[in-house]
Amino acid sequence: MKTISLAVVFIFISCAGTLAQKPIIMSEDSIKIGNGMLPAISVLIPEVQYDKTLKNWTKLLETGTKSKLMTEHSEMSILGAIIKSITPNAINVYSVLSDRDSALYLAAAFELKKDVYIARSTGEADFSKAKDFVFEFAKGQYVDLASDQLKAEENKLKDLEKELGSLQRDQSGMEKSIRKNNRTIENERDRLVELNTQLTTLTQRIADERIQYTTMEEGLTKDEKEKALKVLEKDRKKLTKTIASSEKKISKAEGAIKKANNDIPRNDRIQEKYNEEIRAQETVVQRFTDKLNRIKGYK
Repeated sequence: MKTISLAVVFIFISCAGTLAQKPIIMSEDSIKIGNGMLPAISVLIPEVQYDKTLKNWTKLLETGTKSKLMTEHSEMSILGAIIKSITPNAINVYSVLSDRDSALYLAAAFELKKDVYIARSTGEADFSKAKDFVFEFAKGQYVDLASDQLKAEENKLKDLEKELGSLQRDQSGMEKSIRKNNRTIENERDRLVELNTQLTTLTQRIADERIQYTTMEEGLTKDEKEKALKVLEKDRKKLTKTIASSEKKISKAEGAIKKANNDIPRNDRIQEKYNEEIRAQETVVQRFTDKLNRIKGYK
């Protein structure tokens, strides 16, 4: 298993921010692989998940080579890795990855050739390249995490905005309904004036015709008058139904207006609540945006 002898510590970033972004801390280190201690470069990657980081580390080391990363007792090794940012030649990489509270500890030893490992003491140039390689991997993991966090918060904001949009459409629909129903009431009231006038005229005509009918002698003329009265009664019945229908439309429209007038203030209150939540979430999104940008600026 690995043991750590901490030497010179490089803090690549000092975080001055209001969010929980933390520095990526790199160190000259050593790790135990098998029975030997190897000079290594280690890094603490804040917040990231073990499984995802291991997967990405494996993919990175296996890129460009047929070699596979082997794991034994938590010790990882790959022979013949191709890391052109360090050297054009194939190298062996030995590494360990473990959880450290709210950060992952990754340490890697780079063997240029048999028993020749990258360390500050064996060459500043190679050491700097290896350090940059490990750092860029760590930074990439942290950037991905911060990007995912930002996306999650942006999705929350979109959900809130979607709900607000739905409420606004509902209110617009209610206001449109009020205008439409007011027009309906106005039109039906005008229509009722005309219909009631027609009904009054028709009722008077029926009364007059009935008086005439009662004074007529039996015969064809009286029979014709009776038929005419039946037609007039039928017309009056139809007109009465039309008036009732118009009055029903008015009542229904008035009910819809009353409901909308009751619902709109409640909708306004809910909208204000969502507006407050949106403003708060916009602040959260901005903080995560700032966090991501600060991490991207790590050097």
